Amino acid sequence: MSATNLKPNIVVIGGSYVGLKFVDTIAPLVHETHNTVLLEKNSHFEHLFAFPRASVISGFAHKAFIPYTNSFHASPPGSVSFVHGAANQILPDQVVLQTGEKIPYEYLVLATGTGLQPLRSRVKADEVAAFEVLEERVKNSQNVVVIGGGASGVQMVCDAKEHYPSKNVTLIHSRDQLMNRFHPELHKVVMNRLEELGINVVLGQRVKLPPSVQYPVSGPSYNVELANGRLIPADVAISCIGAVPLSQPLASLSPESIDASKFIRVRPTLQITDERYPKIFSVGDVAATGGNKNARSGAAQAAVAAANIQRMIAGGVPTEEYAPSPFGIHMSVGLWRWLLFMNPATPDAEPTCKHQNTEEFKGTEEGVTKWEMGCARLWDARAPGVNDFRL
Repeated sequence: MSATNLKPNIVVIGGSYVGLKFVDTIAPLVHETHNTVLLEKNSHFEHLFAFPRASVISGFAHKAFIPYTNSFHASPPGSVSFVHGAANQILPDQVVLQTGEKIPYEYLVLATGTGLQPLRSRVKADEVAAFEVLEERVKNSQNVVVIGGGASGVQMVCDAKEHYPSKNVTLIHSRDQLMNRFHPELHKVVMNRLEELGINVVLGQRVKLPPSVQYPVSGPSYNVELANGRLIPADVAISCIGAVPLSQPLASLSPESIDASKFIRVRPTLQITDERYPKIFSVGDVAATGGNKNARSGAAQAAVAAANIQRMIAGGVPTEEYAPSPFGIHMSVGLWRWLLFMNPATPDAEPTCKHQNTEEFKGTEEGVTKWEMGCARLWDARAPGVNDFRL
C-alpha cells in the first residue's frame, strides 16, 4: 500500500463497477482528511459484461481486463491506493488479507459482489489463458451446452449460435421461467429470440453438476446429466450458475449481519445492520438492499454510502437512504441485437421492452466497440492513453 501519511483510511473491498464508482465518488470529497484504499482480489478490473461473449468468441478476451495502474487519474493525486489481495478476515479496525497483511481502516465499504468460493487472488494472464482454452473448445465443438438461464447464459447461447450457426446449442435452466427475477414478459421475449435462432431450451430441470461446478474443456465429449436422468450430449458445457454473495470475510466480525442467503444485511443508509459498527457499509450485489443486482443500482448505492460517510467525517449523522427502483436490464441477444427491458413500477402496470439493432455499425470503430461489448470505453476511462491491451 503506497499511502504512508497519518490520515486514516477508508478501505473499499471490491474493485468491480460499484467499488470503483464509490472510490471515484468519495476520494475527491474527503482526500484532505482520509486516504481511500481499494482492496481487490483480481490484478485487473474485470469487464464482466464482456465475459459471456468472450467465452464463446475469440479475439478480445484480453481487452476485458483493464489494469488498475491509472484507474484513479481523476481523483486528487495520492488520494487513492490500490492493494491486490484477498480479504480473509475483518476486525473492528483492520482488514486481514490471506497473506497475513493487515490494512487499518476507520471506514469500511464492502463491495465484494458475487462469485465462486473459495476466494482466491487472480491475475490477468491466467484468466485470459482460461478464456482462450474455452473459446478454442467451443470453436471445435458441435454440441454446446450452457447451464443457467440468467442474463449471462442467455447472452452466451445467442452469441454462440449466431457466430456458429451450424452448431447444436442448448440452454438448460432449473426454473420454468428464464430471467426469473424479471416480469414474465421478458421470458416470452427471450424465448421468441431463442426460437428464432434455433437454440434448444430445457426448462424446469436441474443438472447434476460436477464437484468443481465447472465442466471439462479438454478431453473427450461427455453428457450433461439432468436431475430426471436425461442426458444431454456435450462437446463443451459451460456453467453460468454457482455464484454466491462474497460476504465471508465479514462473518469473523458480525455473522448476524449476513442473512441465510449469504447477503449482507444493510439499513437504508447502507450501514450494516449491526449497530456496533456504524462505520461499516455494504453496496452492490453483495448487499441485501432489495435493489436490482446491476451496475446502475450499485452506482446509486455508492452515491448514498459516499454521502453518508462524508457527513459522518464532518461530525454529522448519515441521512441519505437508498430506495430501490424497478428492475431493468440492457442485454444483448445476439451479436448485434439488444433488449432494454424495465419491470413495471406497480403491480398493475405493464413492463416496457425496447429492441435495438446495431448492425449499422458493422465495419466501423463504433461497431468494434459494440462487438467487444464496450471494452474500448472502459480502457479509455480507466487506462487513458494505453494502447497495449495485453498489459
